[in-house]
Amino acid sequence: MDGKDTAPRGLLSYFARHATAANLLLVLLIAAGLFSLPRMRAQYFPDVVLDEVNVNVRWDGAGADDVDAAIVELLQPVLLTVDGVSSSYSSAKEGSAAITLEFEPGVDMGQAAEDVQQAIDTVTTMPEDADDPVVRRRAWRDRVSDVVIAGPVGVGLLAEFTDEFVSRLFTEGVTRTTIRGVAAPQVIVEVPTLALVRHNVTMAEIADVIAGEVAADPAGDVSGANARVRTGREKRSAEEISGITLRTYDDGSRLTIGDVATIRVEGVDRNRTYFRGALLGHRADVRGGPDAQHDVALRAADHA
Repeated sequence: MDGKDTAPRGLLSYFARHATAANLLLVLLIAAGLFSLPRMRAQYFPDVVLDEVNVNVRWDGAGADDVDAAIVELLQPVLLTVDGVSSSYSSAKEGSAAITLEFEPGVDMGQAAEDVQQAIDTVTTMPEDADDPVVRRRAWRDRVSDVVIAGPVGVGLLAEFTDEFVSRLFTEGVTRTTIRGVAAPQVIVEVPTLALVRHNVTMAEIADVIAGEVAADPAGDVSGANARVRTGREKRSAEEISGITLRTYDDGSRLTIGDVATIRVEGVDRNRTYFRGALLGHRADVRGGPDAQHDVALRAADHA
């Protein structure tokens, strides 16, 4: 034996040999935690700030290359000059363009959205057929509650009940709700290729004729009465669309939409259907921001 101390050294070995010191440290840590607990900032729904602004432009009938050359390449350099923009990425597809701008942390996003709109207004060489750019500031919304409305009634009546429920929420200040399980009725016009060849018509011709008949045209107003006058009659039902005249021949006979196309109506439950047990139902998604979710949930519960 050389008489040297061979006991292990280090913090863990020290506490292993001195149990009292370990217990004292544990008590100090617990006391420090209890002392700082009231000062801790806690949120049930934390603040989420999205530093992004989206710009969308529709240009119906244009190809992806045309959209990229005439819209994206025109707008993106201008938008990159907006104060606070850190990066951007864009996409061009048939009929539409999308540009997303990312801003530096701490930028006032309300002012940033206004700056983006002002930058877009300086561009005067946009294609004439393109729609005006739409600027949207991204915002975080979380689902607060799901409300299922069901009963032994038809789909149409359930849809009316759901609309009334959403209207009541809106009057109480809950403005972000989504109805699922119901969709607006739509009329489908299907034209076989053989019918197009047989009658020598095109889909564009059929679409133009239907578009001219489904809405009445404004024809001015009545002076002093605050009333507007519209000409024509809206044709929206399947029977009315089927009777629209597509072409009139010299002998007085008519070629109607119903002669060349199959017309069918899809109802309000065409996309998806919800059930509560054996009962048909609809679902209303109620959403809110991080600073109002608890209040939104209470209002939805009061009207459910």
